Formats: sequence, C-alpha cells, structure tokens
Amino acid sequence: MTIEMVTSDRRKLAVEQRGNPDGSPILLLHGTPGSRFGPSPRAGVLYRLGIRLISYDRPGYGYSDRMPGRSVSDVASDVEAIAKALCLDRLAVVGRSGGAPHALACAALLPHLITRAAALVGLAPPEAEGLRWFDGMHESNVVEYSVARAGQTAVAARLAVAAEQIRADPFSKVLRLYQQVPESDRRVVADDGIRRMLVRNFAEGLRHSADGWVDDVLALNNAWGFDPAIISVPTLLWHGEDDVFSPVGHTNWLGSRIPGALVRIQRDAAHFGALDVLPEVLLWLRSAEAPDLD
Repeated sequence: MTIEMVTSDRRKLAVEQRGNPDGSPILLLHGTPGSRFGPSPRAGVLYRLGIRLISYDRPGYGYSDRMPGRSVSDVASDVEAIAKALCLDRLAVVGRSGGAPHALACAALLPHLITRAAALVGLAPPEAEGLRWFDGMHESNVVEYSVARAGQTAVAARLAVAAEQIRADPFSKVLRLYQQVPESDRRVVADDGIRRMLVRNFAEGLRHSADGWVDDVLALNNAWGFDPAIISVPTLLWHGEDDVFSPVGHTNWLGSRIPGALVRIQRDAAHFGALDVLPEVLLWLRSAEAPDLD
C-alpha cells in the first residue's frame, strides 16, 4: 500500500508498506537508481517473518519531490518524518547498494530512533582514507562516478539519456546488468521473479525524470555529512566477494571504521547476492541474535 506524506519543508514523499502490519517495523532504503518497489521478499514471506516492511522513493525518484543538493545525511530528516507519520517510536533500517550509505546515515544520526542497521553491498565515503575507491569497480560505474565528480551538469546530461532509454524499455537496464556481472549474479538475475521486480523498480524510480538518480550519484560522491565512526547502534555489513559495482574493499573499510560492526563477506556471491540474504538480514534486524550469513 502506497501512502503520500508531506515533510516539514513541504516536499511530497511516496511511502510503501508491505508484510505484517503488526510486525517489527523495518525501513528498506532502495538502490541507485531505484524506488519504493526495490526488490524485497514477497508480502506473504514478510508476513510469515513478522516484518512490517516500509520503503519510500528517495527525493527525485518515483512520486517523491526532488530535494536539490541533498547529501547522504539528509535522509535522516525524511526517515524521522516517516516514522512520526506512521507513529513509530523505534524501527530498524536496511539499505542495499546506493541505499546502504543512507542506512548508515540513519544509524549515525538517529540513534534514538534506529534499533539496528544493515548495509548490504554498500559504498564507502569518497574521502575514505587508505581506500583506493575505484579498485575492482566495473567500468560503467567508474565512468558514472567520475562524471559526477566533474559536476552536476555533466552527470545530469549523461543520466538523462540513460533514464530515457530505461523508460522506453525497462528490461534493457536489467539486460545490461546481466551482461556486466559475474556468474554468481547472473544466477540471481536469471530468476524470473527477480527480473520482474528489478524492471518494476527501475521503471517506477525513473518514471518522471533522472533527477533522483542524478542527486543520488552526486550525494554519494560528495561529503556524506557524517562519520561512520560515530555509529553506536548494532550494525551489520554484508558484501559478496565478487561484487563489481561496489567492490568488497568498501565494506572492509567501513568494517574497520564502525565500532563493533558485524562484517560478513560471502564467497561465490556478488552484488545481487544481497537479494538472496535479505530475508536472513531482516530476521537479524528484528531479533537479538547474530546472523548466520556465511
């Protein structure tokens, strides 16, 4: 069920809820590009797991209004507003890919609200000391992020063309991803249900423009507005060892920075392996037990 809410600065946010309405509230932050329909377990599975899964279109995606110049840390005010609108005093948060840094922002800046956090196949800050940021990254992402570092005009022009192509044929994005990923990811994306979720996710996120995608890429490539070292809530970091979109070195760096972080690096898995482990991650987010994700 999608609801519309308005923030204190009069922006509209599209919020989705699935699963068990009486279950443990967990907020899922979608990837880049993406939408509130970002891939997740089916509603029936969520219900059986006792999960009330909440997601929303980040500003500029789907039906959410744009927030020009936003940083990664700006997600915290939106998440706090969503929790207030839904009458939630506490909730957990999980982010995948481009959503992972945003989940870490919530953990760092909203310790009074967030119970636990999980970041799956995420990126480290662009200024991460000692990390060779582009090492192991696929050429397509290297180009995208390099263009972003050249400025908003350049990346907006590039992504506007890409978004138009996806709107015309959403499956083309999934096909390109399939061609770029290692075999372990191809096994995941070959699943018909996963493909349909990805197509719907991309089409919804870019239904009006590339604005959300542009603003995400810029935010990820500029100062995040917080230091992961200040995170005090229990945090899980998961990464597939063979990831070519956000290389595993990023999670290793974050693991060395976030106090007490649980780091799980899985062999014979890559970027989309995060979809396979998401149910176990959701159970960890709602429980007090350590996950078995090896």
